[in-house]
Amino acid sequence: MKRALDLVLGVAGSVLSAPLIVVFAAAIRLESSGHPIYRQTRVGKDGREFEIYKLRTMVAGSERLGAGLAIQEGDDRITNVGGFLRRYSLDELPNLWNVLRGEMSIVGPRPTVPVQVAQYTERQRGRLTVKPGITGWAQVNGRAALPWPERIELDLFYVEHRSLALDLRILARSARLVLSGQGLYKGETGGWQGTL
Repeated sequence: MKRALDLVLGVAGSVLSAPLIVVFAAAIRLESSGHPIYRQTRVGKDGREFEIYKLRTMVAGSERLGAGLAIQEGDDRITNVGGFLRRYSLDELPNLWNVLRGEMSIVGPRPTVPVQVAQYTERQRGRLTVKPGITGWAQVNGRAALPWPERIELDLFYVEHRSLALDLRILARSARLVLSGQGLYKGETGGWQGTL
């Protein structure tokens, strides 16, 4: 049933968002050089790596500039168009392609990069037993502003209690969160504290 829901929402979302992605991609290219679609290696279910698709919100090569993977509010690597896309989570629209490919689900723990997964404890690796999602329990309970261990514990709560009812609850809370823009950036204590 979860895969069926993913396909229904993934197809509908991809069709409806296609014109927006084209417009946003053109705006990104007009403002800064580089491909408008950003691809990054993430770790999915059972530790399998895949390429996630997003609309680029930062200058090309941003991972090798400034704070690397850490992104704070006011980060000068974020473009003007990128700031708008991030504010309303529109940069995540191409994640729907990953859902259609079967690499992600609509709801699940956000996929992290290999260097972060390499530092997981055995318990934390439990978040890799389900497909990663576009939104999840940690996302609707603080997002990037959460301390990293707390974020993973919320993801593990989802893994241990996942159900259609919980997924629908997360989707409803996600819609409100997008409108509020809360938790977009890690702030003083949120996010992963490791280094590349």
